[in-house]
Amino acid sequence: MNPIRELVDALANQYGHSPESLLPILQGVVRQERYVSDLAMVEIARSLDIPATHVYGVATFYSFIPTRPVGKYVIRVCRTITCMMHGKNQIVKEIETILKIRCGETSPDGLFTLLGTNCLGQCHKGPAMLINDVPYTELTPKLVRDILLQYSSGSFVDLKS
Repeated sequence: MNPIRELVDALANQYGHSPESLLPILQGVVRQERYVSDLAMVEIARSLDIPATHVYGVATFYSFIPTRPVGKYVIRVCRTITCMMHGKNQIVKEIETILKIRCGETSPDGLFTLLGTNCLGQCHKGPAMLINDVPYTELTPKLVRDILLQYSSGSFVDLKS
């Protein structure tokens, strides 16, 4: 059996084989594989006995369910009007300059993926970004440089505190 089928079957056994289990299974695939491949979507559809187009529609609806490979560190920058008013555009420009990628791209070394996302729930502390599951708020270009340097060097330290 292929590893994706084994993973999907294990997740379906854990969460159930009904259509209501789709989202937790998608999230489980992302936790394990870092993204949901076309093959994984087909396997999920098979396991839940639903159309693959439905799996694809749900997977592509949610910005936190990537459907293509992403970097080791996924940077999600809040793109709400509130963060924009607090300098989000400067933050994105700084990240793009440092990593030499644009929003939606992954760095050539596979370390970083930069994405825009809707509200991170940190409007009172914007601009905000999330790197994997770690939120950063009240960002400045210098703070962003320091944070990315920590991740790039492999010596990540929680700079939020």
